[in-house]
Amino acid sequence: MTDHVMDRQSVTSSDLSSVGYDPDIRILEIEFHGGRVYHYFEVPAAEYSALMDSPSKGRYFHQQIKDIYRCVRVS
Repeated sequence: MTDHVMDRQSVTSSDLSSVGYDPDIRILEIEFHGGRVYHYFEVPAAEYSALMDSPSKGRYFHQQIKDIYRCVRVS
């Protein structure tokens, strides 16, 4: 399922470049500055919404998503 292509939205962050989410399969896709892309699995829609609403997306990611949800690098 990691070959799944989703639309990402550019975000203002010193760490994250863009973020995508597929609510049907609950995958959060994060692109970091430098081009690395990761899929985070079983992420609730509310978590995605909270990330996108956060004034500091990088801080939210590091505190609430990284090392909490299983992930795989896809590019």
